[in-house]
Amino acid sequence: MSSINRDDFLERCRAIVVSSILSPEQKSQQLALEAENALPYPQLPPQVTQSLQEGILCDMSEGHAPYKPRYILPDYERYLAQGSRYLELEAAQDFDDALNMLTILYHHIPSVTGMPVFLGRLDQLLTPHVGILTEEQLYVRMKRFWRYLDRTLPDAFVHADIGPNDTTLTRVILRVDAELKQVVPNLTFLHHSRHTPPSLLTQVVENICESSKPHIANAAEYDKIFTPNNYGIASCYKALPLAGGGSTMCRLNLKQVALRSNSVGDFFTVQLPLYARQLISLLEARSDFLYQQSAFFEHSFLVQEGLIDPQRFVPIFGVFALAEAVDILQEYAGRTGHYGQNTQANELGYLISKQLAEFIAETPVKNAWRQRAVLHSQAGCSSDIGATPGARIPHGEEPDPVTHLIAVAPHHQYYNGGISDILTLDATVKHNPQALQQLCLGAFASGMREFTANVSGNDLVRVAGYMVRLSDLEKFRREGSRLNTTAPGVEATRNTKFMQRRPRVACNEQSKRAY
Repeated sequence: MSSINRDDFLERCRAIVVSSILSPEQKSQQLALEAENALPYPQLPPQVTQSLQEGILCDMSEGHAPYKPRYILPDYERYLAQGSRYLELEAAQDFDDALNMLTILYHHIPSVTGMPVFLGRLDQLLTPHVGILTEEQLYVRMKRFWRYLDRTLPDAFVHADIGPNDTTLTRVILRVDAELKQVVPNLTFLHHSRHTPPSLLTQVVENICESSKPHIANAAEYDKIFTPNNYGIASCYKALPLAGGGSTMCRLNLKQVALRSNSVGDFFTVQLPLYARQLISLLEARSDFLYQQSAFFEHSFLVQEGLIDPQRFVPIFGVFALAEAVDILQEYAGRTGHYGQNTQANELGYLISKQLAEFIAETPVKNAWRQRAVLHSQAGCSSDIGATPGARIPHGEEPDPVTHLIAVAPHHQYYNGGISDILTLDATVKHNPQALQQLCLGAFASGMREFTANVSGNDLVRVAGYMVRLSDLEKFRREGSRLNTTAPGVEATRNTKFMQRRPRVACNEQSKRAY
């Protein structure tokens, strides 16, 4: 990478310091990243450096010197059971103790955002500590806890999981989340056909109608990859090993790969394998710095106390702009059909996902859980222009919900590190949440790993994987925001066209009436 220009560096720092819309904490975080990026980049092959500079590869702005894993998923259950020598805490004795201990540990878990991206499978984690507390007593405590999370961890990449079992605490968390409609925490419900009763899924979809949360993951599919209770869904749909996490994430711009191909055959046989190998080189260089030079795994109390295992971290191989790549390849083949709208185009997209999954399965990686990276359909960045997130259908071009799900479902089998699609539904679905529930179950029966819906008219909406409030976007330019992720949400409204998503009627809701 090119050496840093001192004057440019100082000017960027000065612009941060004098900003009128950043809080002192936000300024501190941005200054820290500027300082890190003043360091030399981990050594890369020249061709990888060139591809990074040309935007074919992307390092997700993690920083030049990875000194902590991107995503950490601690073993919170072990922490509550044993306490912590480093934090001078004994094991949790009751529910209040458990909540207090979690709030303490959250502030000691690093990540790419500086805040914990995984808060645990909260209902499963806390239910053993409920004791004699009544549902209303739990409600008061969880409402207070939920507000604490939003006010002290103001970042939409902070993520919690619940489900698949039906517990009093599961229902209480859903009740609190629907009532408060907060950006933080982002929330995934793990649905399992054998463990989740229909009535609980009904409450989940009613929550979605109110606040576009939670996201729903197909636990049965993820159990096959990680085994039950040994994984978490963190940040923007990342499926990662529990007591480990994601060491680093870089992504491949499939549109740029297609533009550098001269035919469909050249794309599959030459260019895609070439740039996939380069991305592996980038991932290995970054993870090697983390493991061999940063000293994180040698000195972190999280390792010393058994809350994370260095062998359970995995580099994340992300991809995006598949829709644009397919349309470019369709032109090379003399065909006019577009991705998401045309059977031939969709089949071409499935071939890309299949080849990437086979490449990941066949390619050993250093410093990786099971000696492999995980393949992730990356949900996009606010700076992306003309590049659709992951394997999604471009904003504004989405067909009806059933056609949409049928088009994207075949991709899900290939992305063991997580994949997402967002249905944007007309507000009339609130009169008929059963239609939303049937869409979810149909999607899972078709092999989808993840199901997500925005409901038009809600203030709380999902941008890529993270949430924002539309009201926050409107006032950001005047007064900034206490939430760190409002700024990328504003940038996304300019660059990614997420506001152009087409609200669609899920079934026949307009004939229904709310009671």
